[in-house]
Amino acid sequence: MTLCLVLAFAAAHAQVPNDDIENRRQLRAEETVTSSTVGCTVQRACVDERLTGKCIEYHNDQWFEFRPPATGTYYVNIGGQRCRDVRGVQLVVLTGTPCQLATYRILSCTSLGTQDDLFVPLPNLQAGQPYLLDIDGYLKDYCSFTLQVSGRARGLPVVPAPAVPQGPPAMSRVVTLAWQVPDSLTTARYCRVLRRELHEFRAREIWRQPLAINTYGQRQLVYTLTDTLAAPGQYLYQVVAEGEPADGPPTLLLLRWAAYSQLRPIMPGAVASGVVFLTLPLARYPRGAQLAIIVSNPENGHVLRRLPLAPQAAGPGQGRIYAQSWFDAGIRRVTVDVTCYPPGKPAYTEQLLLPLAAEP
Repeated sequence: MTLCLVLAFAAAHAQVPNDDIENRRQLRAEETVTSSTVGCTVQRACVDERLTGKCIEYHNDQWFEFRPPATGTYYVNIGGQRCRDVRGVQLVVLTGTPCQLATYRILSCTSLGTQDDLFVPLPNLQAGQPYLLDIDGYLKDYCSFTLQVSGRARGLPVVPAPAVPQGPPAMSRVVTLAWQVPDSLTTARYCRVLRRELHEFRAREIWRQPLAINTYGQRQLVYTLTDTLAAPGQYLYQVVAEGEPADGPPTLLLLRWAAYSQLRPIMPGAVASGVVFLTLPLARYPRGAQLAIIVSNPENGHVLRRLPLAPQAAGPGQGRIYAQSWFDAGIRRVTVDVTCYPPGKPAYTEQLLLPLAAEP
């Protein structure tokens, strides 16, 4: 029995066969495959981060090859993501001779940013030409996922989210959205409204709006929706116009953040007296490093919050987390696990025991 458990554990964490580029997996059009970045490594001689800039840092990649049966536009559909962190996998599509970096030409480089089902368009692919696909877990994250190269897009378009607003959040839980459907989207049948809180892994559809025809027989172009937030937080809204799968890819019409807080600021940058916060010591980490932070209750190990941060982007208050609800539950100090990814250096993890403190 023990041997069986050991073998099962080893199989669950074994590298995929296409971990190395010479063993890349051949993809057929419309074929859906399931894979995982767990246990994968990097062939440093076969990748060049100078070609992709800040788009991707290689940690645990794997390789695929696709040869289009006909010339045209194809879509890389990535779905079913299950990762430890919020931001999902990264995708690089290129042409060239494997491991001959001078021949590489990058067609697409994308950090998906969430674990939503997403698609990346690849226009003007040539019939019979080999295209290399490299998938990597974001910041050494371990992810399972499905992958398909298809003539039809599935999921949401990959669009970088705007920066989270740094101003004081709204005191009202009511959010009003307004968007317009362009005349050019003649095949769109409805609009999907999706919402995701900053720390949630994927978006959830909260409304589906059929496109209406007015009394003059013309299509209605302007729409509004009022949403009521159930809890404080920072929420990303997306509005996507869609039709039937054969009508073309979904089109993003609106992408915006909305914030709601129950704290009433006294003045810009200030909070009500006596409110409890957790202050993170961001200054102890190298400038430009990426931090993956997990806050938990030291008494029982229960995770209270997961928070990816970038210290170089941290302004006033960015290292401070609202902790009144934890304090009210009897927690006076928390365990903070910080995994630091310094630029160009090995990652490391440290565990801190930090107190909760009230603002004066």
